[in-house]
Amino acid sequence: MSATRRPLKSLGQNFLVDGNIINRIIQTADIKTGQAVLEIGPGRGALTTHLAERSGRLLLIEFDHALAAWHRVQYQQKPHVTVIDADVLKVDLEALLPETPQKWNVVANLPYNISTEVLFRLYHVHERLARMTLMLQKEVGDRLVAPPDCSAYGVTTVLLGLWFDISRAFVVHPDSFHPSPKIDSVILNFIPRTEARAEVGDEEVFRAVVKSSFSMRRKTLYNCLKSAEFAKEIDCSELLEACSIEGRRRGETLSLEEFSVLSRWVTEKLRVIHRKANTAEEYCHDT
Repeated sequence: MSATRRPLKSLGQNFLVDGNIINRIIQTADIKTGQAVLEIGPGRGALTTHLAERSGRLLLIEFDHALAAWHRVQYQQKPHVTVIDADVLKVDLEALLPETPQKWNVVANLPYNISTEVLFRLYHVHERLARMTLMLQKEVGDRLVAPPDCSAYGVTTVLLGLWFDISRAFVVHPDSFHPSPKIDSVILNFIPRTEARAEVGDEEVFRAVVKSSFSMRRKTLYNCLKSAEFAKEIDCSELLEACSIEGRRRGETLSLEEFSVLSRWVTEKLRVIHRKANTAEEYCHDT
């Protein structure tokens, strides 16, 4: 197999070929001596050679079976490089990224068609990461750094912003790839926080509050929240009044701090409801 094989459209392959951009990404990644590094979708290895030189351990996850096999041959004499032939959306990242003295540094040119799903999988292991340097479709990148009350602001902005400080490094133009995509890309830095940006109560509740708030962007916040699973047990009018948030607003106008207020209230209310239900059940059982 040759690494120059024709890119596969089915896998959304656009290989980075611009040496200047490659060097800028490596500099931005700021890999510490001996650090454990994860590269998702190494492709033809434009970044991989540099990562192998700098890292103490390098884990490659490649979905293209032929490219995974090629990387195994390329790095068979490099025991610190491990190639995983798998779909990153199906692997157990928590098992693959054990806790190390120096946390993992993630570098990736993410396939645009799965980038948001990959981001959420990385979100769930944020406590094991030192930083992430990710190339994304510019539109997705714009969402991640968007302020409240604009069209780009959404679920990914709020959820990722809870545990990461996110900043834009630089834009990458289509002619830096082969084949050239029809859109610009962007390099973003993600620095995991040691503490969440806001106290949200139960994080599952927080995710439910955020997702329901953006579920129908043209609808009011009140109508969106009514579609949430927790609304079967909680009066949304009472929720909004207790949190001093106007129900006629739209989800995109709320700050992360306002979402956290809603989440804490729902968390506590559900705890009270379930505690009463459990007490009643125990009473009926005893009698």
